[in-house]
Amino acid sequence: MEDRYSLQAPTNPWILSAPFFEGLPETAVELALTHLVTRTHPANQVILLENDWGGSVYFILDGWVKIRTYNLEGKEVTLNIIGKGELFGEMAALDEVPRSTDVITLTPTIIGSMPSQDFVKLLHTEPLAGVRLAQLMARRLRQVNRRLRLRESDSQSRVADALLFLAEGQGKQAQTGTEIPNLPHREVSSLSGLARETVTRVLTRLEKKGLIRREQDTICIPDLSALERMIV
Repeated sequence: MEDRYSLQAPTNPWILSAPFFEGLPETAVELALTHLVTRTHPANQVILLENDWGGSVYFILDGWVKIRTYNLEGKEVTLNIIGKGELFGEMAALDEVPRSTDVITLTPTIIGSMPSQDFVKLLHTEPLAGVRLAQLMARRLRQVNRRLRLRESDSQSRVADALLFLAEGQGKQAQTGTEIPNLPHREVSSLSGLARETVTRVLTRLEKKGLIRREQDTICIPDLSALERMIV
């Protein structure tokens, strides 16, 4: 399946309301998005490869991607799973070195790509854009540090933390709680560093305790604080 692509109108209301652009002058955002191009990708497609040179910064308009690397034993390690409203590829744009991770779609995904020079120019002309980027990178570093601290914890703590990680990044408020995507167990396995069979058992246990409710496409967390208390 080939990617479908089109030029993205700079005034696209979703782009203008994306968290990264929040509070920035609309004229500055529209200028930065002059050369933005959108593409539709199928699930399980590689968007970026480690050691590729970075020529663009990417914004997710719809869908989900995972950011992965490999450990010394060659095992895949999922560093992050991000969705609509998030961006990736910013590090290679800033330091002009090859990319350090792979990015793969988990679902059919629409991605807007901005030339790196336009992104960097926006950072130079709008200080608030630099603040937004610093906040984003600080949040991601804090999340990774938390997951590293839990690497020696029990399986229940690690799965609960993975669910809270997804809720923090992409949780949506509903009447019955916070909804997150019901990802394949292999993705939660890679995110938590556990065997897939272990993840399946823990999710079943959490559901029996009423801490999560699983639907076909979503997992609902009725009480985030109750799930947090499961982490030891």
